[in-house]
Amino acid sequence: MAGSLLMLFDDIATILDDVSVLTKVAAKKTAGVLGDDLALNAQQVTGVRADRELAVVWAVAKGSFVNKLILVPAALLISAVAAWLITPLLMLGGLFLCFEGAEKVVHKFAPNLLPHDLDDEEAHQARLEANAKGEDLVALEQEKIKGAIRTDFILSAEIVVISLGVMTAATLATKALSLATIAILMTVGVYGLVALIVKLDDAGVHLMNKSDGFSQKLGRGLLAFAPKLMKFLSIAGTIAMFLVGGGILVHGVDVLHHQAADLAALSGVFGGLTEALYNGVIGLVAGLIILAIFIGVKKMKSAA
Repeated sequence: MAGSLLMLFDDIATILDDVSVLTKVAAKKTAGVLGDDLALNAQQVTGVRADRELAVVWAVAKGSFVNKLILVPAALLISAVAAWLITPLLMLGGLFLCFEGAEKVVHKFAPNLLPHDLDDEEAHQARLEANAKGEDLVALEQEKIKGAIRTDFILSAEIVVISLGVMTAATLATKALSLATIAILMTVGVYGLVALIVKLDDAGVHLMNKSDGFSQKLGRGLLAFAPKLMKFLSIAGTIAMFLVGGGILVHGVDVLHHQAADLAALSGVFGGLTEALYNGVIGLVAGLIILAIFIGVKKMKSAA
């Protein structure tokens, strides 16, 4: 019996060692997506009252955990019974990201092109003004939370699928434990950083109230830096939609994938940058096409 127990401990140690190795490899593979995830989620919190920012981040983080509770078992099941479905599902998610990015770009530069229900700017502005006065807080928060959780679902799906791709030779138990570890670590890491980012201005105010000059100077620096960082993350979040969505599409279509690889090879040391730009252009074009189709269908329905 003692021998059997030792063998069990040895098996558990082996599995945990495999999980550790696979988790490290998967973390490296998904590092780029994590950067996009961070930018997108920090962007989603902009416009929320300062005293409610952490509550919104926590709500989105809980939604992200739920997303992964759905995605991890679903990915394991699909990989076991219908592995061919993973790529089409991922492609749909990529198209949706590109669509959302294109909608944001058109909203910024040509809002009149969007149907009223896609570009209800007056209602959105009214919600922002009401929020600034302490009114209609629930409506604005729910809008932000739903949008962030929806985007997180797509990015989480990509993280899960990429992670699953480096575990093809692993057993089901090792895959499950590795994916669960990745899901927990990345959710805590991303939303912990988002919480820190959105509270930079509060940290600046706190430091400015200190008596020593260094703290006050640092506080003023944080207050000046925080809005610039949020503006940067808002822009980076939109760009990330095209990079991630376009990257999914490029890797899912052989012709585009080979073309991206050829361009990267021609670029030499700038191969990574060239491939990223290619993904972004494909994402932008695909998003604009989907948006144009969507607008056309909406107009036909309203005219009928």
